[in-house]
Amino acid sequence: MDEHTYKVLGSTGAVNIAFGVIAIVMGIASGVLLIISGAKLLGSRKKVII
Repeated sequence: MDEHTYKVLGSTGAVNIAFGVIAIVMGIASGVLLIISGAKLLGSRKKVII
């Protein structure tokens, strides 16, 4: 019984680490994309006449 619990906890920990790494990578990627799109908007601001 103890061995089964140990294996379940080990696999759960591995899955949590994998999801954490994926979340960090997705956060960094979305942040970079937002910065790039914001810079493009600021660059094209001069062309807009209101």
